[in-house]
Amino acid sequence: MSNKKTYHKSFIALLAILIFCFFINISLGSVSIPLKDIFNSLINNATEQETWQHIIQNYRLPKAITAIIVGSGLGISGLLMQTLFRNPLAGPFALGISSGASLGVALVILGSSFFGGVLASLFISKWGIVIAASLGSFLVLLAVLAVSIKVRDTMAILIIGLMFASITAAIVSVLSYFGSAEQLQQYIFWGFGSLGNLTWHDILILLFIYGLGIIISVLSIKPLNTLLLGENYAKSLGLNIKQSRLIIIIATSLLAGTITAFTGPIAFIGLAIPHITRQVFNTSNHKILLPAVFILGAIVMLICDSIAQLPNSDYTLPINAITSLIGAPVVIWLLVRKRKMVF
Repeated sequence: MSNKKTYHKSFIALLAILIFCFFINISLGSVSIPLKDIFNSLINNATEQETWQHIIQNYRLPKAITAIIVGSGLGISGLLMQTLFRNPLAGPFALGISSGASLGVALVILGSSFFGGVLASLFISKWGIVIAASLGSFLVLLAVLAVSIKVRDTMAILIIGLMFASITAAIVSVLSYFGSAEQLQQYIFWGFGSLGNLTWHDILILLFIYGLGIIISVLSIKPLNTLLLGENYAKSLGLNIKQSRLIIIIATSLLAGTITAFTGPIAFIGLAIPHITRQVFNTSNHKILLPAVFILGAIVMLICDSIAQLPNSDYTLPINAITSLIGAPVVIWLLVRKRKMVF
């Protein structure tokens, strides 16, 4: 009972921090907007200056919501992969999903010279890149699913996923070698990751697929807890390993693949947030871990985005660099302080 009370207090505290970080994120930027006007904009759709209303509603608010989706989605997909493979180094991109997306984008940007004229400009458009990244992720997913049906050993699937990632990385390297300086720069900028390029229409599409991934993840809580006991014991309890594995891989692909397609590959969050959550809550129960990872992932992403904005400056740092620079030392400190890894 005391544990339940502790968890309830922890979740209330985390939700309060999430709301605080959300408002701080919206208040920061190159244009200084009073906090009173931010509240008025969110509640009454009214501010002293019309430009402030436009900035909040069409730029800062979508970006903050995107940060919550990205942080929570990658955090949960990382948790699913670490539990499935019983490997603390597994992340949402362990199956080669990110590499598949990168290959799709590389083919569009670095291989655009082969398409020529109107086709090249169509492919390099915003939606062309999103579709290319989605198709790349989807094709890698199909390959991994085909393997997962035939292969019994879960660890073999992880290794095969890493091999797919190596193959796609090799193809990207060849395309990069023949690409022009302008094409390489565009591809590198995509690889930095960005939360600020999504419109409300984009967010609705992202939310729909993200919602499906979250629902499947929640429905997988019982199988995830059973898998912690080991595959042989899970089988003895009546768990269908192949079916559960397939469902978990689909949930991860929906979350990580869609997020990567819309925002680019964002490092660290999926790998580290589950570890931070386990250290904070000191549990392996996914009924606690899943919502905790959701909230903590959103908080960390909002903090990283707030730092990346460089308050009162026109510059924005690459979000990928901030997530790794801020997050990695935190994980190291937590592990050194605890001296053991909860799993």
